[in-house]
Amino acid sequence: MRDFGWGAGAALVVAMFAGGAEAQSSSVPPGKLPDTTYRIDPAHTSVVFRVDHMGFSAYTAGFDEVTGTLQLDPSDPASADLEVSIATSSLDLPSPPEGFREEILGPDWLDAASHPEIVFTSESVTQTGERTAEIAGTLTLRGVAAPVTLEATFNGGWADVEWEPGARIGFSATAQLDRSDFGISTGIPAPGSTLGVGDTVSVVIETELTSAPPE
Repeated sequence: MRDFGWGAGAALVVAMFAGGAEAQSSSVPPGKLPDTTYRIDPAHTSVVFRVDHMGFSAYTAGFDEVTGTLQLDPSDPASADLEVSIATSSLDLPSPPEGFREEILGPDWLDAASHPEIVFTSESVTQTGERTAEIAGTLTLRGVAAPVTLEATFNGGWADVEWEPGARIGFSATAQLDRSDFGISTGIPAPGSTLGVGDTVSVVIETELTSAPPE
């Protein structure tokens, strides 16, 4: 999803772990100051979710509106502070039947009217490889807060180029969660059956962040 993102954004803290290629820089400015806070670039961000549909396919959809900030000191990654927010009403479904999108946004599922935002806030960062890290945090969905961990991979970045002010970094991340943990149990198959929509939701994130101040 675009903001199970949440977390979307959380995995960007692995930028300080990267050994930079010639076309990229690992010397990323710290994100402790207001003018170097990293912000999600919505034009280069996608967050989608996949869930089993009756054992026939992995139904895939996402969200279109995701924002977030990352405070990052490359010399102290454990102190990184990330918050990502998704507009629940920005749910994007592939060719939905009439009324289906409204049903998913309704009280039995995402309850967008009562809970207009999905928020991920990081709590810890653990390096797992030269370019990988686990970002543990809290996801608040449908008004319920539960732990979620992102498995993140740093893809590259630069500290400064002539055609763009500030630094840019990018990453890929994945996560899994059980929707029932957030009070969304509608349609979960009975034990031993696939008749329904699975409980486990897989999240796939591709994103870039920039330290340039917002326009």
